[in-house]
Amino acid sequence: MISNEDRILVGLSGGKDSLALLSILKERQPRIPIKYELFAVCVDPGFEGGFSEALADYCDRNGFKLIVEHTDYGILAHSSTNRENPCFLCSRLRRKRLFEIADELGCNKLAFGHNKDDIIETLFLNMCYSGEISTMVPFQSFFQGRFTVIRPLAFADEDIISCFAGEKGFPEFVNPCPSAKVSKRQEIKNLLRQLYSSNKKIKGNIFRAMSHVNTDYLLK
Repeated sequence: MISNEDRILVGLSGGKDSLALLSILKERQPRIPIKYELFAVCVDPGFEGGFSEALADYCDRNGFKLIVEHTDYGILAHSSTNRENPCFLCSRLRRKRLFEIADELGCNKLAFGHNKDDIIETLFLNMCYSGEISTMVPFQSFFQGRFTVIRPLAFADEDIISCFAGEKGFPEFVNPCPSAKVSKRQEIKNLLRQLYSSNKKIKGNIFRAMSHVNTDYLLK
């Protein structure tokens, strides 16, 4: 996923996944035979009670320089002018701005902290609300190869990352988004949690199924 001389924008949301990703990428820099640069970026959606400044202070204390982009994307997404799902619009706007910032910084890669659980949840979200079978992938090129999105934690379970975050003592930032606990993703997460509790093999089977697709038995 990472090559020599890469300039990598790390999307920092303040959650345990992105904090773990930044920590791991920073820790391995001096002990591997390739060189790369990291640029931590947080796109603040603009909600009252946001934590971007506290996140920047935490990064500064731990040797990271955080670039904070203040926006009104969250406010816009939850306004009466938006006819789309607020999470969809906010996410799309934030992702677009991250690509723009990557271009401004001369970065060729963008690293996101999505884990195995996120990938499974996205599969179900797309099936239930977009009518297609698709999800996020660990390595994907965009804009004719100008940028590459990487997800180094794609094969890591959320529980493992939570344990790592606890051991590292990462701070917990409260998400002020009004949709944080009532989003479609949270609904899918709750549904999957029920499935997993009935059979410990279900999660692994779903994840493996995404790379074992029998197209002969799909509608065309």
